[in-house]
Amino acid sequence: MPTYLYHALDPQGRRCRDLLQADSERHARQLLRERGLFARRLELQGQARQAKGGARLSHAQLCELTRQLATLLGAAIPLAEALATLERQLDSASRRVLVAIGAAVAEGHGLAESLRRHGAPFDTLYCALIEAGERSGRLAPVLERLADYLEQVQRQRHKARTALIYPAVLMLVSVIVVVGLMTFVVPRLTEQFEHMNRSLPSVTQVLIGLSDALVLAGPWLLGVLLLLAMGARLLLRKPRWRYRRDLLLLALPRLGELLRVLDSARLSRSLAILCSSGVPLLDALQVGAATIGNLSIRGALERAREQVKGGVSLHRALVSEGQFPPMLINMVASGEASGTLPDMLERIADNQERAFSRQVDMALALFEPAMILLMGAIVLFIVLAVLLPIMQLNQGLTL
Repeated sequence: MPTYLYHALDPQGRRCRDLLQADSERHARQLLRERGLFARRLELQGQARQAKGGARLSHAQLCELTRQLATLLGAAIPLAEALATLERQLDSASRRVLVAIGAAVAEGHGLAESLRRHGAPFDTLYCALIEAGERSGRLAPVLERLADYLEQVQRQRHKARTALIYPAVLMLVSVIVVVGLMTFVVPRLTEQFEHMNRSLPSVTQVLIGLSDALVLAGPWLLGVLLLLAMGARLLLRKPRWRYRRDLLLLALPRLGELLRVLDSARLSRSLAILCSSGVPLLDALQVGAATIGNLSIRGALERAREQVKGGVSLHRALVSEGQFPPMLINMVASGEASGTLPDMLERIADNQERAFSRQVDMALALFEPAMILLMGAIVLFIVLAVLLPIMQLNQGLTL
């Protein structure tokens, strides 16, 4: 039977809200009238409500929600009461998410099933861990580990975005400065050279040609770049083109290694949590594949899973694909041999995350002087192209 969240007025004119089960909206209004309540608004909850587009939780809110839910359940508070407590702490837009989940739990569904019915932001890994915690009766500890994982992912995203912001801003400012010089400053200076009855140096001629081309073809070039960007965005919606792009990114010298380390750390962390929570290895590999952003690496893991399903050990299956770092493969082999695979996966995740941080810091340390040298070379080229004709003119006047 559908569940409705109603907002109503009681006989004294006070506002009230609660959940109500009814066959239809008309039936819900009839039940409210029988209780002496005047319905102001009815909101359909559960799967049907979410199909119409409900509110969403941000990643930060999801981390906080998971941590608080783990704390409440660890204090032996019932699940329904814990959800109701958390519901009062959210804003009006995000509260609908917990109201829908709480309504599904009140109908007798498990927490994992209720989260799956809701959809985003509760991904496959999140729901699989919740289901494992419910089956084992250790939901609070699983939520604690899940909260740690989400916070770690958030830190990685923040570091990656921070690492990209500075180079992007520096490149944007550099491009704006160069374009401004070439389209506004250089044309006015080169106008003075037209009255000289002397041949201009080759450097100056190259600068004038580049400036004229940029002034004439600049708007067209910008339009072409925008069209190419829009076309690339449309193509990348198709898995085939996304796979080709991800394969190309992995082939790049430094960036490919960085992406491989990041996805390896994310895979190791998710597999460690899943295996230690009692999820079978094959199911853990299937869920872990969904956490990998690069389609090439994800496809390699899915093929490795098929080999494990056929009886091949995990480290041999990973070796055969050739997409995973040697450290990951060696630690997995040690974990399989000693029966401590979750612990080894946890260590791999820590090592790969430290390696990711080191490589990002190194890339930033090298990028800044490289950009400064590049900008210095461009400015030197423009200055020489402008000063050489002036120096020739002065020499002619002296003679």
